[in-house]
Amino acid sequence: MHSSTPVRSSDFIARLAAAERDSLVALASRREFARDELIFQAGSPGNHVYFLEDGRVKIYHLSLTGKEVLLWFCFPGEIFGLAEVCHGGGRQVYAQACEFSRVLSIRQDDFKQFLETRPQAALLVNDVLACRLRNLGNIIQSLVANDVNERVAQLILRLAASHGHKTRNGDVCLDIRLTHQEMANMIGTTRQSVTSALNALKRSGVLSFANHRICIASERLLCETASAQQLPSGGHIS
Repeated sequence: MHSSTPVRSSDFIARLAAAERDSLVALASRREFARDELIFQAGSPGNHVYFLEDGRVKIYHLSLTGKEVLLWFCFPGEIFGLAEVCHGGGRQVYAQACEFSRVLSIRQDDFKQFLETRPQAALLVNDVLACRLRNLGNIIQSLVANDVNERVAQLILRLAASHGHKTRNGDVCLDIRLTHQEMANMIGTTRQSVTSALNALKRSGVLSFANHRICIASERLLCETASAQQLPSGGHIS
């Protein structure tokens, strides 16, 4: 069925040409993972590349104290476990299913051979790596330079750019559900701080919430918050 929904830039599979997509799937084996099941962990061999068919997967580090540092989420169509294709060696991060997930698994050597004869697919891999590097750079800069309210606003704007859609009333709603703890793990703060920041943005009329999803009621004011400008004090903003 035809859809007018634009393809997300991070959706590797959808951006492939049909023939390339068929060739890629032919190389893969399908696996299913229950919620909270590890797909791979730090220290394990990096022998496969993965593509998410259904579900949601989080990629994270563990700090020396055991604290989860969430790097990014993978959504259907996205590639993960990619870094070892470039530099080899064992895994540096963890990949865990956030919900029941179906995954395509391809041997590293097979994926390299696939890319060698398909330059457009290889360029897409470069796009994915560049985008993730840019996002991680933004996160590091934000951790150094911004307070919690600014970091929360910046995170919502980043998520809206790749996972947001406009509603009939002009709001931008995120197509994903994130817990406050997951958001906290993405920006290096506590769940309580995220909850406080979200509540302040809601009171100011910047955000609303529908079906456990975040909706941006005023993108302009959210951008101002992300840029360290002061929100209007008290009341709703029309």
